[in-house]
Amino acid sequence: MQEFSHIPVMLEECMENLALKDGGIYFDGTVGGGGHSYEILKRTSPSGRLIATDLDDEALAAAKERLSPFNGRFSLYKANYKDYARVLQAEGVEKLDGAILDYGVSSHQIDDEKRGFSYRAKEAPLDMRMDVSASLTAETVVNTYSEERLYKIIREYGEEKFAKQIAANVVKTRAVKPLKTCGELAQVIENSIPLKFRFGAPCERKTFQAIRIEVNGELDGLYELVIGLTRRLKTGGRIAILTFHSLEDRAVKEAFKFMETPCTCPKNLPVCVCGKKQEIKIITKKPVTAGEEEVKYNSRSKCAKLRVAERIAE
Repeated sequence: MQEFSHIPVMLEECMENLALKDGGIYFDGTVGGGGHSYEILKRTSPSGRLIATDLDDEALAAAKERLSPFNGRFSLYKANYKDYARVLQAEGVEKLDGAILDYGVSSHQIDDEKRGFSYRAKEAPLDMRMDVSASLTAETVVNTYSEERLYKIIREYGEEKFAKQIAANVVKTRAVKPLKTCGELAQVIENSIPLKFRFGAPCERKTFQAIRIEVNGELDGLYELVIGLTRRLKTGGRIAILTFHSLEDRAVKEAFKFMETPCTCPKNLPVCVCGKKQEIKIITKKPVTAGEEEVKYNSRSKCAKLRVAERIAE
C-alpha cells in the first residue's frame, strides 16, 4: 500500500474555531489521514474523546497509526459521515462538544494512480470510489449514463461551460470502444474544449470533479446532514465544515442560515405560530479561506472555505 499522505487544510483555523476543551467528545466525519483528529486529541488531553468515520480503508489504517499515541481515547468506524447517528449510538453518545467535516479529497487519493481520481494518471482505471467496496465506479458513469444525464452532472457538479460538447463526445467515443482509463477520458475532454480555452487551469479538472461527486454521492442529503449533526451538539458546542465546491458551500451556508433564523411567521401576525427558535450562532459570518503561505505549500487549500457555527439551544 502506498504511504498515506495528506496535509490537513486550515488546521489552526479549524482548531481555534472549534474552541476545544479537555474532557470534550468530538466527531470527525472525514478522518482521512488523521491530521485534524490528531490535533483534536492533542489539544484535549488528557481526557478528550474522539469518534471518527471514513469510507476509505487506507485512510482508516493510516489514521489508526497516526492516532496511536492516544490509544483508548478514540474510535474509528468505516462509515459514511451521514451515518453519524448510528455511529454515535454504537458509542453510547447522545451529544457532542464539537464536530468537524472536511469535504476535500485527500492528497493520497489523488496521487495514488490506482484509485483513478486524477486526470494526470493516464493509465489508471476509471474508478474514483472513496469506498472501494462500493459498486458504482467512474467507468460505469462514463459508459452507461445517458448523454443528457452526463451533461447535467458535468454542468452542475463541475460547473463546466463545455458540458454539452463533453457529454456528446463521451457518448460518441464509447459507442466505438468503452472508456476504461483516466487518460482516455481526459483525451475526450480535451478534444471537446476549444483550443483557446485549454490554457490556464487543466481543462479536465472540472469534469473529473463532477464524475467523482456523482460516484460518491457527495452532495446527496448534505443540507439535511448539516442540520442533523449540528443538532447533536451540546449548548456551546461548535461545528466546523470545510468545503471545496460552491454547491457544498451553498448547502452548508443555507443550513446554517436556517438554524440561525428564529420565527419565520409573516410579519403581520401579532404572535408567533410557527414555534421556530434560533438554534445556532454563526461564528464565521463570511467563510474563512486559507492564507497566502498555506496556499503556497498546499495548493489544494486554495479553493477551501471554512464555516463554523455554535449551538445555542438544545
